[in-house]
Amino acid sequence: MTIPHIRHRLLLGVAAGGLTALLAACGGGGNGGSAGSAGSGDTTTPPPPKAGASAAQVTAALTDFHIKLSTEKFQPGRYTFTAKNMGEHEHALEIEGPGGENRSKTLDPGQSTTLTVTLKAGSYEVYCPVDGHKDLGMKTAITVGAAPAQSSNHTSSGNGY
Repeated sequence: MTIPHIRHRLLLGVAAGGLTALLAACGGGGNGGSAGSAGSGDTTTPPPPKAGASAAQVTAALTDFHIKLSTEKFQPGRYTFTAKNMGEHEHALEIEGPGGENRSKTLDPGQSTTLTVTLKAGSYEVYCPVDGHKDLGMKTAITVGAAPAQSSNHTSSGNGY
């Protein structure tokens, strides 16, 4: 596996997104919104949402007792989560964190719905709120914004040994 190549692509994407956001904040003007390109590539990071732009798309595959998101990298902004119940039980999607608490409708097997949320920087819990499914492992966590805080393994005791 070529982890350095993936890391390079990720950093390039983040830099391009930051430049795009900076240009948009400087009054780029225009309605240049696309008609919702869901994309079919193997990208792991959606482009950061631009101010005033449509929401970035994220797919949430809900199976019997697991949630798989189409991305693990998030920047503050608007996202539309498409929740797809691919299991044999009812499921729903709930996103809880600094941006508030948002819940989709309950889905029968085979159904889909969308949930548009504005994510602020911080940590979020994404889970199924139906009948204890969260306790059965149907949950995941996401971090919005910069990389997670540095490891707490370093202490300031400074004994050097």
